Amino acid sequence: MEKSTQIANRFREVLLNGKWIANTNYKDQLSSITWEQANHKIGSLNTIAALTYHINYYVAGVLNVFEGGKLEISDKYSFDSPSVDSKEAWENLRNDLISNSEKFARHIESMSTETLESTFVDEKYGTYRRNIEGMIEHSYYHLGQISLIKKLIVDSS
Repeated sequence: MEKSTQIANRFREVLLNGKWIANTNYKDQLSSITWEQANHKIGSLNTIAALTYHINYYVAGVLNVFEGGKLEISDKYSFDSPSVDSKEAWENLRNDLISNSEKFARHIESMSTETLESTFVDEKYGTYRRNIEGMIEHSYYHLGQISLIKKLIVDSS
């Protein structure tokens, strides 16, 4: 199997359709969360809406580079989530993450090994592969948080 296909499948697993590593994925976890639950604050933890925005912020930002744009994201803005104050706003955020994730995976699949090993924007960021693998790891980290927060919310209801 081509390396790009393997990496795209790993990305899809955490965001769209996998069960192997975490026995769940973003699409699965977020599909059963209401907008009220997404905004439910537990102590100092981030809300599920904020974590969803955060992951989509990075997926969309790197996707922009894949599509020929500039890298315009910054860590300091990655939690600047707009208000998710309705069912429609929550559905839009979820759908945006899923749509961006599908596009992101397709871009990974189309990358040659040479592209995967080439510099991503600037040498300080490493290669495309490093950034994609970092995105996968970062996504699993926050998927664990979302799963635990969801359990805390459901158990307290």
